[in-house]
Amino acid sequence: MKFSSGELWLSKVSLSDLDFICRIECDESLWSYEESIESDIDVVYKKYIERIDEDRKGQNYDFIVSLVDEIGRKPIGIAQIWSYVDFRKSWEIGYAILPEFSGQGYGSQAANLLLKFAFEKLSAHKVVGMCNSQNVRSAALMERLGMTREAILKEELYWQNQWTDQYYYSILEKEYFSKR
Repeated sequence: MKFSSGELWLSKVSLSDLDFICRIECDESLWSYEESIESDIDVVYKKYIERIDEDRKGQNYDFIVSLVDEIGRKPIGIAQIWSYVDFRKSWEIGYAILPEFSGQGYGSQAANLLLKFAFEKLSAHKVVGMCNSQNVRSAALMERLGMTREAILKEELYWQNQWTDQYYYSILEKEYFSKR
């Protein structure tokens, strides 16, 4: 399964992508706003093998974000969507772009492709995203996508030895299609 927006492609994670996935998942610089980061490559490897096997259930989708041109494919990040509340047709998105490719619009393009996939292929009613309140870039990206900050979850995350707020964003199917 692949989706594209110009030179940017999302392709489902496969076994051949696991070294790249492990590199990203264990890279502390990519997850500086998270409460914890898995540092054991073997744990990440096993987790993604299980997720690839579970993918057939249609509850989560993990994608490699790549730049593709006539020369080939260069992986630059990950984009994910998973069932948030199944019976409500709600999905949650997440994404990470390698630092050397950040600030060039690739995160926005990848997240837009996730929204398109959610609403046009998964028939989502609502898509949500959450971020540490200190993660200004992630919050701004969700707002650029047309998502609305619905809530501030007070002192939800224990981050850098202190409690911090978490922002909760969403976009409804009707909002997504009215902006297209």
